[in-house]
Amino acid sequence: MNKREHKNRHTILDVRHLVKTYGRFKAVDDISFSIREGICFGLLGPNGAGKTTSMEVMEGILKPTAGEIYYQGKQRDASFKEEIGIQFQQTSLLAFLSVAETLKTFQSFYRKRQELDSLVRKCHLEQLLKKPNDTLSGGQRQRLLLAIALINDPSLMFLDEPSTGLDPQARRNLWDLVENVKEEGKTIILTTHYMEEAQKLCDEIAIMDQGRIIAAGSPQGLIEQYCEGITVTLPGYDADFPEADFPLQFSRVNDVIEIYAKDVKICLQALMDFNVDIHDMTVRAPNLEDVFLKLTGKKLRA
Repeated sequence: MNKREHKNRHTILDVRHLVKTYGRFKAVDDISFSIREGICFGLLGPNGAGKTTSMEVMEGILKPTAGEIYYQGKQRDASFKEEIGIQFQQTSLLAFLSVAETLKTFQSFYRKRQELDSLVRKCHLEQLLKKPNDTLSGGQRQRLLLAIALINDPSLMFLDEPSTGLDPQARRNLWDLVENVKEEGKTIILTTHYMEEAQKLCDEIAIMDQGRIIAAGSPQGLIEQYCEGITVTLPGYDADFPEADFPLQFSRVNDVIEIYAKDVKICLQALMDFNVDIHDMTVRAPNLEDVFLKLTGKKLRA
């Protein structure tokens, strides 16, 4: 899909001045954003930022204190829950049911249903159909939960930290499934605690802190807006490093020196001018983790 096609897509969900309070505490403090159809939209923030509460209000689980949510140009009605799919952060499944029995049970809840054979192939569940739910691995369980979220062939999907607790291989397998779902034209709203996941899957991102949206844009756009330059890392203690005279900003964390520069050539020239050993030097471009730390001052797992 070219940029123009992507840009001209219609808005599927429009959140206007959303507020959710608990007594005097504002969990969500007047946030507004629009989500275009067919994209993956990431809602990121440290624990307590308000993203899960925002998700639950958008899903229709919680009632907003104030504000409005429009779905496909209209205020949500009773049909909204039939047209969305949700993969919750925590979902209890009946241990004694098999994967096949679980899928058939959830399929019976909806008028509009995906054909099970196609869904099983899509989520790579062919070899698991007879297995009881309580024997599934973490990755297998998440694939089943994704299949359940897809079972009514939704236009809009909510994925709340879908890869938490998975090993790296299972996480990447789940990413491939999510990208395949997006290629079908479905819209995805995602929360995650993995910056690499957000950078890979999301077309647009909103970062929340203390109930408010503090930044929004594409992953690359946010990186370019908030984090310029590169980071050069010199591992191992170097007693000859010219800390007093070195012309570029740097920090020493334990025995590692990190240098921040707008251009790698400038940094290399400074290091050569002071005869600094660059044998094990690494160069890293900024990423979403850098954006997050700069905006919130917290690591995402804080």
